[in-house]
Amino acid sequence: MAKLHRIGACFPEKASTMSVAKIAAVAVSVIFALASCSSDGPDSAKNETSSIAVPDAYTSVTVGSIGAPTFPFPATDGKYHVAYDLELTNASAVPATVGKLDVVDASDPSKVIASFSGNAIFDPTCSYGDCNRLRALPSAPAGSTIIPPQETRIFFVDYAFDNLEDAPENVLHHLYAFGAASPAAREATPIDYVTTPVDISLEKPRVIGSPLRGDNWIALNGCCLPGFPHRSSTLPLDGKINNSQRFAIDWKRTNEQGQFYTGDKTKNESYVDYGSAVYAVADGTVVSTLDNVAANAPGVLPAADPVLAAKLTVENVDGNHVILDIGDGDYAMYAHFIEGTVLVEPGDKVKKGDKIAELGNTGNANASHLHFQLMDGPSLLGANGLPYVIDDFDYAGQVDPKEILAADNYLTGSFLQGRMSDPEPRKDELPANLAIIDFPGE
Repeated sequence: MAKLHRIGACFPEKASTMSVAKIAAVAVSVIFALASCSSDGPDSAKNETSSIAVPDAYTSVTVGSIGAPTFPFPATDGKYHVAYDLELTNASAVPATVGKLDVVDASDPSKVIASFSGNAIFDPTCSYGDCNRLRALPSAPAGSTIIPPQETRIFFVDYAFDNLEDAPENVLHHLYAFGAASPAAREATPIDYVTTPVDISLEKPRVIGSPLRGDNWIALNGCCLPGFPHRSSTLPLDGKINNSQRFAIDWKRTNEQGQFYTGDKTKNESYVDYGSAVYAVADGTVVSTLDNVAANAPGVLPAADPVLAAKLTVENVDGNHVILDIGDGDYAMYAHFIEGTVLVEPGDKVKKGDKIAELGNTGNANASHLHFQLMDGPSLLGANGLPYVIDDFDYAGQVDPKEILAADNYLTGSFLQGRMSDPEPRKDELPANLAIIDFPGE
């Protein structure tokens, strides 16, 4: 896998498959696998699909949904997105080779909503985009399309609709593979079956305010294609596979010339966003905070350095942080503040728009940024990530992924070539990965 800007990912992929991450937030080592978790595992009780008829079949490769069902949400590309992860387990003595996975309308399984095959499943030459959706545990390129006997892989699923009316209430998954066609099979033969209903209509995305103010904020590591962190940050927690960061964004700001820093790149104060005020996205109650973690040196990801990685713990991996209970079972999580700038304490009540801290470079991060996510519980590592939309901002264009991937670990360069001359007012949308956003006020 090519170099990634890992300004935010709880569990990084194996170091052998990537270079030092460029923008990383909240990445931790596997020693945290015993952290508490409140996420829902495969076949979650929240997935109320018992009325969906699924044909009986011998399913040598089982398919389970990770976490609670997601639901369509509007993004800045003008489409309604759905994103979730599946567990594929080869429960036979015969190797299984995944050929294709179709997402189909549960009310009419002949209607294919999304189809994944070829490079979308595995492509060793691809670092970002519609590729390498089949992953080894906990999250690393699978190495091939083969699932050995009694092993599990993760499959990243995402698709989009032009109109919300096009989305069905429930979907099924049609798996095509070479594997065991029966319990007695001793060699792989073609198999296919429809399984695993998922209700994608249970909820609507939460509408929140902006966590930042001002122009030229870039949504690094955002939803939904594989390749950048967050989307691929599945973790084994509390006996289940979980992804709390599926819809997280690492917000980082440039100046008018598109530069993330000017002057000495080894000093945090040289970065445009360092010290920016961060705000409550909704009325809420402070659940937890941390405010005593010292700043990192830019350009060095702690999880990639053996000495620094040994100092990471469940408590400090996200650096100085704030978690807000914003009601209705939703929690807003902010990470990597400057030490001593957190203005709230557990139990405090905040109003939407209140300043809560200042953006910094602490925890598992190699550059200043704000890691922000919405989740269904108060635990950074244990909760399930939730999609959301921001109520008011201007969409100002896109950064080319190739520019980010080609940059060094300090993000040297200019990144506003894709900025529009006339930004477009947007309401109630989730900024897509690498969107350039102007937030109101400053």
